[in-house]
Amino acid sequence: MQLPVPVQDLIARLRRAGFPAYAVGGCVRDALLGLTPHDWDLCTAASPEEMKRVFAGERIAETGLRHGTLTVIRDHVPYEITAFRTEGPYSDHRHPDSVSFVTDVREDLSRRDFTVNAMAWAPEEGLLDLFGGREDLERRIIRCVGVPEERFEEDALRILRALRFASVYDFALDPDTARAVRALYPTLDRVAAERLREELLKLLCGRAAGRILREYPEVFSAVIPDLAPMAGYDQRNHHHRFDLWEHTVRAVESSPPEPDLRLVMLLHDTGKPASRTMDERGEAHYRGHPKLSAEIAARVTDNLRCDRACQERVTRLVLYHDIPLRNEDGSPATDRRFLLRRLNQFGEKDLRALFRIHRADRIATGITSPEREDARMAQRMEALDALLRERPCFTLRDLAVNGSDLTALGFRGPAVGRALSGLLNAVMEGRLPNEKEALLDAVKKMS
Repeated sequence: MQLPVPVQDLIARLRRAGFPAYAVGGCVRDALLGLTPHDWDLCTAASPEEMKRVFAGERIAETGLRHGTLTVIRDHVPYEITAFRTEGPYSDHRHPDSVSFVTDVREDLSRRDFTVNAMAWAPEEGLLDLFGGREDLERRIIRCVGVPEERFEEDALRILRALRFASVYDFALDPDTARAVRALYPTLDRVAAERLREELLKLLCGRAAGRILREYPEVFSAVIPDLAPMAGYDQRNHHHRFDLWEHTVRAVESSPPEPDLRLVMLLHDTGKPASRTMDERGEAHYRGHPKLSAEIAARVTDNLRCDRACQERVTRLVLYHDIPLRNEDGSPATDRRFLLRRLNQFGEKDLRALFRIHRADRIATGITSPEREDARMAQRMEALDALLRERPCFTLRDLAVNGSDLTALGFRGPAVGRALSGLLNAVMEGRLPNEKEALLDAVKKMS
């Protein structure tokens, strides 16, 4: 394993001072997988005060010092160095009641969550792997250190973290770990919403998100109760081959691995069970389900403490996830008028997102092929690209006239906004050119 030069230097500084030190945890895991670690964490036998002495003169941050962590900043890159430690009981099932600093790295590694995260590395010693983490990487297994029930009782978030790692790396859970997940997932209600959100979004963007959603629907229903009715729900509709949960999973799999879009697809049909009606032939219909789904999405994103921008975007995209991608006259989504109207309504970013959402939703019905939907989406994207190269007018900001121009002609109050909207519609529909003189001539006729 090749450590970055600053990491080698930090370890060497500690070892020269007489303190064993290692790279530890996720950086070791990822390096063994041939991935580039996002950050490098170190552990050492030095106490926090001893670390401060070793790195005197360095730029440091002491924000984690109470828990044994000192951050050394090299070339604007932070490196967290944590004292070897053991932990007391977790009375609140979230945080240890006490932390004790120790000098034996083996005690430190034994407290960690999963074997693949409980490995350490130092240039002089190589890999320190007490629990078979390297073998589990080779076997593509997520396995708890020690007794799984004890690890999950200490911190229930580890249940979702186990599934997140399995999703991101396309691993399976060790059978004992899987049994503990299924037994203890109700304890996820002890975990703060922010922590659940971070793990859930990373999980949804993982390579094996679909497989994990299929295997553990009860876990996701514990995090988002509105998902509970979906597993095994027969849609009773000839436009769908799969039950509602399988359709949802396929929609997630078929969407880009972006947190907002994956969350949209997870929630896009949550309103279906409450909106179902049956016709005389015994076929189900779900009129109004986008509105109900959007109401659920607004509540879920609020409960998960998503930021305001995420809440608004996810709710909006869920509301419009099945908006017709054609004009009322039947002209396709590549039509200039259609694209201008939708650009005005959604903006470029969300219109492209809706094209991708429509593709994923259609593929997930099971009645069309990914190749067919890829071709459709490509046509829409190409038409949009071509239109945007023309720098068309589709917002009031793009108009060649503004409110001041209309005020100078005698328009006042709400009449200004109505006149500008009328001009914008005329330009988008091709009835007027976006030229100041032509627009002013037209608006004079309105007065």
